Amino acid sequence: MAEPRLAVRRKSHSSSERKRSRAPAQPVAASSPVARKRPSSGGEGPPAEAPCSNDSEEDMFGDYDSFYGNDSLIAQVDDIEHKYLQDKNMDVKTAGEIILGNLQSGVHQKEQDNFSASQNVVLLKSDQEEGAFQVHDSDPADGNQKLTESALDDLPSSQLLYFEKMDELSSASRTSALSKGRDERVNSFSDKIRDPLSFYAGAEHRNRPTDSSSHSKCILFKPESLKDHLKSAMTGNARAQTLQVSKTKQLKEAVLSEEIFVARKAIESSSLDIGPFYGLPSKVKDLLRQLRGIETLYEWQHDCLMLESLQQRKNLIYSLPTGGGKTLVAEIIILQELLCRQKDVLMILPYVAIVQEKLHMLGAGSRGAVLEITLAKLLYTSKKTQIIGMSATLNNVGDLQKFLQAEYYTNNFRPVELKEYIKIRDTIYAVDSKTQNGFAFSRLLNFKYSSNLEKADPDHIIALVTEVIPKYSCLIFCPTKKNCENVASMVCKYLKKEFRVHKEKEKEDLIKNLKSIGNGTFCPVLKQTIPFGIAYHHSGLTNDERKSIEEAYSAGVLCVLACTATLAAGVNLPARRVILRAPYVGNDFLKKNQYKQMAGRAGRAGIDSAGESILIVQEKDKHLVQDLVHSPLENCYSNLLQELTKGIQSLLLSLVGLKVAVTHEEVDNFMCCTLLGVQQQLLSKEKSLTEIVKDGLENLIEKGLLKGRISQKDHNSKSTLTITPLGKATYKGSIDLAYCNILYRDLKKGLEGLVLESNLHLLYLSTPYDMTSTCSPDWMIYLRQFNQLSAAEQKVADIVGVPESFITKKASGQAIRKNMDDAVVNRFYLTFVLYALLKETNIWSVSEKFNLSRGYVQNLLSSAASFASCLLHFCEEIEEFWVYKALLIELTKQLTYCVKTELIPLMEVAGVLEARAKQLYNAGYKTLAHLANANPETLVRMIEHLSRRQAKQIISSAKMLLSEKAEALQEEVEELLKVPTDIPGTH
Repeated sequence: MAEPRLAVRRKSHSSSERKRSRAPAQPVAASSPVARKRPSSGGEGPPAEAPCSNDSEEDMFGDYDSFYGNDSLIAQVDDIEHKYLQDKNMDVKTAGEIILGNLQSGVHQKEQDNFSASQNVVLLKSDQEEGAFQVHDSDPADGNQKLTESALDDLPSSQLLYFEKMDELSSASRTSALSKGRDERVNSFSDKIRDPLSFYAGAEHRNRPTDSSSHSKCILFKPESLKDHLKSAMTGNARAQTLQVSKTKQLKEAVLSEEIFVARKAIESSSLDIGPFYGLPSKVKDLLRQLRGIETLYEWQHDCLMLESLQQRKNLIYSLPTGGGKTLVAEIIILQELLCRQKDVLMILPYVAIVQEKLHMLGAGSRGAVLEITLAKLLYTSKKTQIIGMSATLNNVGDLQKFLQAEYYTNNFRPVELKEYIKIRDTIYAVDSKTQNGFAFSRLLNFKYSSNLEKADPDHIIALVTEVIPKYSCLIFCPTKKNCENVASMVCKYLKKEFRVHKEKEKEDLIKNLKSIGNGTFCPVLKQTIPFGIAYHHSGLTNDERKSIEEAYSAGVLCVLACTATLAAGVNLPARRVILRAPYVGNDFLKKNQYKQMAGRAGRAGIDSAGESILIVQEKDKHLVQDLVHSPLENCYSNLLQELTKGIQSLLLSLVGLKVAVTHEEVDNFMCCTLLGVQQQLLSKEKSLTEIVKDGLENLIEKGLLKGRISQKDHNSKSTLTITPLGKATYKGSIDLAYCNILYRDLKKGLEGLVLESNLHLLYLSTPYDMTSTCSPDWMIYLRQFNQLSAAEQKVADIVGVPESFITKKASGQAIRKNMDDAVVNRFYLTFVLYALLKETNIWSVSEKFNLSRGYVQNLLSSAASFASCLLHFCEEIEEFWVYKALLIELTKQLTYCVKTELIPLMEVAGVLEARAKQLYNAGYKTLAHLANANPETLVRMIEHLSRRQAKQIISSAKMLLSEKAEALQEEVEELLKVPTDIPGTH
């Protein structure tokens, strides 16, 4: 028997049946997405009055109240009710029971007449308690049956909102819910008929007080018909939020889901035929074509992706020249893991802008040590984790293969041919290994230099640049940041005015954007160079400035960038021609790896037919350059020994702290699995690896970071090592072991008299120790800043150890007899910079005030934010520092965003920087919830210079953040409500 509720059934028709069913005998109104108009079959009864509590003056349904078939359910209800109420001796309660019975039998009969036994039934229920509409299947056996296209055609819009939730319900749960609740729903429906008030309070009246006088009068003096009650419920359904669902989109998503399912099965079966696009849905291939212009993969990319080692999820190293397309292979592998295998992916990024793991960075100082430590822990603790390493520059690959237990793939493919040249005076030579001295004459420069121009540009950079711009792009690598700015200024001074016309409008937009980033302040060098399509790029720029300049260069608005060597490894900005201003990075002569990185930027795949690098060489450096261009790549060596506190000691501490290895013997076994262990014969000639480990552990015990005893006689002692609270705080906070004891003393001293009148004292404690060596205070600025402090803030200077007398003497040039700790003095100076930043929230004005580059100021700010977070984790592990925890949480937020407090919630949203946050706040979008529920069209209209795409991204990011916060709170709730397993008396 059909359930006694408002039921709307839909039958799956064939195509021809659907067409026939849509040929109406009577005109059908298409104005309502919920109800289709049709004459009521309810007979000639008097027109029903609108319910008393209906806000609308007009009956929403009128006489047209059904959107399926030719029989109106409401009309049937009206007929039955009218018939039974004609008997004046019958009360409402009895009539309701009879009507209920008739509805059950009548609807059931209708079902038998018109529908097959396997159809889906969608039940719409306006439920007072749940405050939501529920969708159920009529037959549990058909729980997984998909709604056909015809069902989607006619389904009310208000119900599509819940359509996608159907698949989340398992067959078993639906069966259980239906069988368990059937009698309850029958009784509930009967009760609502017997009690007009409870049935009448539909979706739109759910929040109204039931004792209102108007409502009471309506119930007392005008008994409502069952027809009106049903209309009220349907009105609530119709007024529910409508979700615009595209049937085409639903079908596409279904196809995509099916392809992912098939690809997952194929990958799991380890078959070579793994799906439409390397085991991924064809949608990925379409997106690559649409967004990246990639029609087909290179042959090497195909070969690499089809390697048996990859199919079997073995570790792999692959190496190709710069620009060969390595990143795309990494992206496809990542998508396979995420979509098809549903595995997590960890991307290790030695530089912020690089989206892959650069294995040659293993030999790059502390960054290399951290990378080696991370990989070694992964290899030791997880045998199922797959490691994919890639690099453009590898030599001793055998060591790396042994360390990573990996297969190796290499190829010399480069999509655009790279031609290497050197320039000595006005002659250009091609790099040619077949010739006797390695160079072959190519050509003479064809550019007329005046005597003045020759003095200004002795290296003929202008001649080299004007050969390619503005049609093609050019990168000029310079040894220093200052040299970048000088070269950019010099080149634009001697360019013809015609260069200003090229993409003039776009250049004006770039200048406006850079002014906006600087809050109206604009770099005078960029102001001079950008109109000619030239800019500089180095760490002295802020992150936002660099991003804008990179985007303008990629779009062809800028055709020349004068940059430092970090751009070669950090940003994917290729050029038709790369000019190396000198064979130096700073004061150090170029290494082969560095040269290959910079020269490899020449040649844009799909844009240029060739790329060329030109190294400018002085006669005195000619023999050094010959060795440089023809020598093999440098070997990659472990840096664990060279970076003592950030290397091997840090590794040993974390091994014990994480209980990966807790005895000397276990630590030795682990160390054999590192790159240092593989290369120990090369690196440790004086001491064995076991002796190095023993010395490191003893040093950690002396520092009070570890407890235990290392046997002098037996190096493989099995005595257990344990970590101290200070040691645990150090590795949990990622504190450099060189500073952990100093930090503890500083925090301990702070407890004796922490000055909280302002955040100056706390800022000092959060100022990074490792930046003090690069700081050279301007003593006049130092004194000026000190004199602006309040009495309480000047007391902070005394507490940390920087008295006023010392600063005054330094500023006046007097001799200082008493030795001062330079690290403390410099650190307090950097604290002044941070203090000014939090007050003014303007990097530009603070950089001018302290005569520092804005890039340096921004780097200080981000380092301080990071160190404050580390400090927080450090204090969480040491009970006596509990007082710092709440203070550091707020300070970390302030340093991270460096904006007024009210803007911090908006700054959490991706794509919202300070200027945009101010715009949003002033427009009334003051919280995350405001943004998450914003209308993109309204945002575009209200926020200046905001595109529709940006508006949608901001809203999506806000929704995601809001969802994450809600999930975190839900997890906290679940944790609080979890029943303890050790309740006394329960066992």
